[in-house]
Amino acid sequence: MSVYQLAQVNIARFRLAKDHAANADFMNALDPVNAKADAAPGFIWRLVGEGNNSTDVEAAENDPQLIVNLSVWTSVDALVDFAYRQSDHLAVMRRRREWFDQMEVFQALWWVPAGHRPSVDEAMARVALIADHGPTPDAFTFRTTFAAPDGTPATPQLDECA
Repeated sequence: MSVYQLAQVNIARFRLAKDHAANADFMNALDPVNAKADAAPGFIWRLVGEGNNSTDVEAAENDPQLIVNLSVWTSVDALVDFAYRQSDHLAVMRRRREWFDQMEVFQALWWVPAGHRPSVDEAMARVALIADHGPTPDAFTFRTTFAAPDGTPATPQLDECA
């Protein structure tokens, strides 16, 4: 068993105010999709704010439209299975352009010691690492993965994941 687990963050900036009617389908999907994540094989933890999601957690100062999704998984494979093969999650992902601005860097994966729960600041720093340096062992993407520090392999590079 690995002494490392996979942290992931993805961020998004709403095109309109979070509570705008145009975002209702997204907001209404959060509880069911989060319930599927919580029950998914390999899921360990996710950031939760005042509600059952993290849309109210401040991800960046002076950017109230920016939201953060932060979680920990047992492996890249477990996260890929949920993110790219779970039908409810896929349905939301397919519509993301309706709700969110396009961002050049919106995601980061990195290995954490088992039991560590990353902070939003830590997660945003990993996104910045990718923006500044591209994927590295300290912050990577589904397309370019790295083994855990203990040698536990990551999933081979996945071209279908964006």
